[in-house]
Amino acid sequence: MTVSDAENYANDNRSLFASLKIADYQFLTIGLLGSAFALNMQIIAQGWLVYEMTSSAIKLTWVTLSFMVPQVLFALVGGVLADRFPKKPIIGWAPLINGLATLVMAIIILTGRVTFWDFIVMGVLNGSVLALSMPARTALIPEIVGEKLIFNAMAFNSACWNLSRIIGPAAAGFIIAIFAEGDTSSSFGVGLVYIILSLLYLVSSVSVLFISHHGAPSIRAERSPLKDTLEGLMYVINSPIVGGLILLSILPFLFGLSINTLLPAFSTDVLQGGPDDLGFLMTGMGFGAILGSLVLAKMSSIRRKGYWIIGTGAVWGMLILVFAFTNSYLMSTIIIAVIGFVSAINMSMNRSVMQLQVAQSMRGRIMSIDMMSHGLMPIGILPIGYIAETASIQAGLFTSGLALLLLTLIFGALMPGIRRINLGFR
Repeated sequence: MTVSDAENYANDNRSLFASLKIADYQFLTIGLLGSAFALNMQIIAQGWLVYEMTSSAIKLTWVTLSFMVPQVLFALVGGVLADRFPKKPIIGWAPLINGLATLVMAIIILTGRVTFWDFIVMGVLNGSVLALSMPARTALIPEIVGEKLIFNAMAFNSACWNLSRIIGPAAAGFIIAIFAEGDTSSSFGVGLVYIILSLLYLVSSVSVLFISHHGAPSIRAERSPLKDTLEGLMYVINSPIVGGLILLSILPFLFGLSINTLLPAFSTDVLQGGPDDLGFLMTGMGFGAILGSLVLAKMSSIRRKGYWIIGTGAVWGMLILVFAFTNSYLMSTIIIAVIGFVSAINMSMNRSVMQLQVAQSMRGRIMSIDMMSHGLMPIGILPIGYIAETASIQAGLFTSGLALLLLTLIFGALMPGIRRINLGFR
């Protein structure tokens, strides 16, 4: 890209809301908000009811795994679907299926017939639908907004997810508490939440009808799906830049997000706080992430994005190191808000650059490989959790921060192609 091209690129992206001026992206964002709020509200509602029913942390873990495992198993299939078929029907049918299943679940809960296995089935369904549809939704974004606005659009995608992470769980908890009226065994509030979820999924599905862009398939459907899948995997293996970006996106999932898992224990055991204090910490992280997403929306024309990806990953690890030794809520909240800010920039910028480095015909499959790789998160969390259990919470956080810091710097030093990324275009 020439200097004049870069100047034109910057001029096209001066507006913070540049991508939201595109009607199709507006409807795509409405759909994302509906599904994201539904998903984050469901996590709280199902977690509360499952624990009330079983008093088992292990069964809570199984419900979480029932949602995560299908994402690993079916992500590649979702990528092939995104490249072989029109994307609009895929992202329209997905929330409709989830909405109908959620409505059935609401009826089962309200009639008092719900069992633990109902939540397992629901988790498998939700995880499978997400894996099959998310690559199409993500790959459709650059087709709608164009490559010049991809950073702006991906930043707003991140902001939507982070907004739903803050408000969604709080709204679900509030509804359950209001209708439980002190009766912890009452499931009426949870049933009501599930009805709301079905309506949110319906809004998400209907919004897709107003998108004029169909997301035309980029490869011939008569080809073998297995061949298409292998082609995507070989594309990543043979591309130092795309493979490197995926590797750098895996490291935060292995070690950076461990702070989310250990935060309740850190709040209770180290800071001696209660549920309200934990909520304050989580809110701080969420607002930091939203601010980071909005800042990224204005960073489209910033140069040396490769160094930014490596640098923010390393700073993320360093901040976790510092957080591990905090002992006051004020300092912990400030640092965790900065962690949310830096992590939002890191993850959104990585995915945006990845979209720009990949040919349009491969975007669905590459996004699915990226999504599948994030299912490796338990591999990092399990040893970090073991250290936290046997040594201390601070030791677990220190280890995860140190691992993220050192591995990011090491891999960044070994990837000259990543360091050479400037504006992000091929």
